[in-house]
Amino acid sequence: MLVIPTQLTHAQAAACARMLAQALQSESQPQAVVDASPLQAFDSSAIAVLLECRREALAMGKTFAVAHMPARLRELAVVYGVSELLQPAA
Repeated sequence: MLVIPTQLTHAQAAACARMLAQALQSESQPQAVVDASPLQAFDSSAIAVLLECRREALAMGKTFAVAHMPARLRELAVVYGVSELLQPAA
């Protein structure tokens, strides 16, 4: 499972996206699951990072899901019209 930091705003987005991309490459599982439970302070950049991670995972032939997404992050995904792309982990 891939874990994101407690703070994910515009200032941390590029570094977090790189970290997740590297972790994806070392992950041998067919499903990439991001654990969003650590998130405490975030902005819409968190959505962008998750979408980038999803794109990377799909390009590698993996499925993608987000576990433990905070309610505010789910609301942002709905506002931006991308909630169907950030499905919860089973």
